Amino acid sequence: MRRLTSILTTVVLPLVLASCEGRNDPPPEAFGPHVVATPAASVTSPRADDTSAPHVAEHPTALPPITMHKDPYCECCSLWARHVEGAGFPVSVVVDRNMDAFKRSVGVPAGKGSCHTAQVEGYFIEGHVPVEDIHRLLAERPDARGLSAPGMPVGSPGMPGPPRPYTVYLIGKDGSSTPFSQHGQ
Repeated sequence: MRRLTSILTTVVLPLVLASCEGRNDPPPEAFGPHVVATPAASVTSPRADDTSAPHVAEHPTALPPITMHKDPYCECCSLWARHVEGAGFPVSVVVDRNMDAFKRSVGVPAGKGSCHTAQVEGYFIEGHVPVEDIHRLLAERPDARGLSAPGMPVGSPGMPGPPRPYTVYLIGKDGSSTPFSQHGQ
């Protein structure tokens, strides 16, 4: 186990992080069938015949759709989308080459950004937020802009490696942030 952890943190993690930073850019088709890589933002839905991730049809309770905006070359974003799909949320992906402008437009504050930004029922979900936090957000419906897991926490949904402690923040309408949940403890 110790050797596997060492391999993950020295080989796999740098490759994932490099792809999210725009280095070693894989071709757009490497992201799977439910992603369209185009210079302008475009939206697609998971195909019914896509067996790579479970879809909402397998879950008895219909959940609201999530739209995720991502850079075309970030694979960890696609892994996070599969995490959310596995919980029953239908996910559409918008490939966007100007993520900074989109993040500003939905109110992600400086210092709370990550590699992708999703939207669900009027809230943004910034970064590798676990699905249980999304469920809680939608159940409680706070007067806020959304949730953020700043950076790319190792071991969070979509990020390989052993879990490390990180905080998910609730972002208020005024841009303030308060801890919403703790993970990897």
